[in-house]
Amino acid sequence: MSKPRIGIIISTTREGRFGERAARWVAELAASRNDIETEIVDLRDYPLPFFDSVSSPRFAPIDTPEARKWAGKLAELDGYVFVTAEYNHSVSGVLKNALDFVFAEPARKPAAFVGYGAVGGARAVEQLRLIAVELSMAPLNRAVHINMEPFKGMLMEGKDFADYPYLAPTVDTMLEELAWYAQTLKAGRDAAELKAA
Repeated sequence: MSKPRIGIIISTTREGRFGERAARWVAELAASRNDIETEIVDLRDYPLPFFDSVSSPRFAPIDTPEARKWAGKLAELDGYVFVTAEYNHSVSGVLKNALDFVFAEPARKPAAFVGYGAVGGARAVEQLRLIAVELSMAPLNRAVHINMEPFKGMLMEGKDFADYPYLAPTVDTMLEELAWYAQTLKAGRDAAELKAA
């Protein structure tokens, strides 16, 4: 069986975002593993319009070039790490909008989370877990929370992840759980496809 492919999704698009830095850090730590492959997926590369379709993609696919490109990327991946800021105790509007454009593509795939900002983005992560359940993803228990001290230190004081060595083990724990779920759910999806063929 081929190694599961995991998308590390940068969930904001604004100037000066921290998410890009956090996503690269997670990708670097994941590169030493031999049980998954990762790639960074940047929402800037998927400029979706504000959702205004007449029905949910649950009932009819949204057939626009932007939607096809985004849905196609999620479909080809076997799991996700959402790197998320916290906006007003929730996720960014651009991430919620992007997730509203898909339905079947992320189903039966694991979702892990890296939150940053106030309380380590924990409230945004909890909101994402609810959205993931509705999209039939398997949201994972282990998450990474980058609290205000390291967040501000890196954003405003020139520090780096190496200055906060306690964070890397939380990524390792998350990736260990993610790899198991990605492999297990991929095997299940493959078996279901064979059975249906």
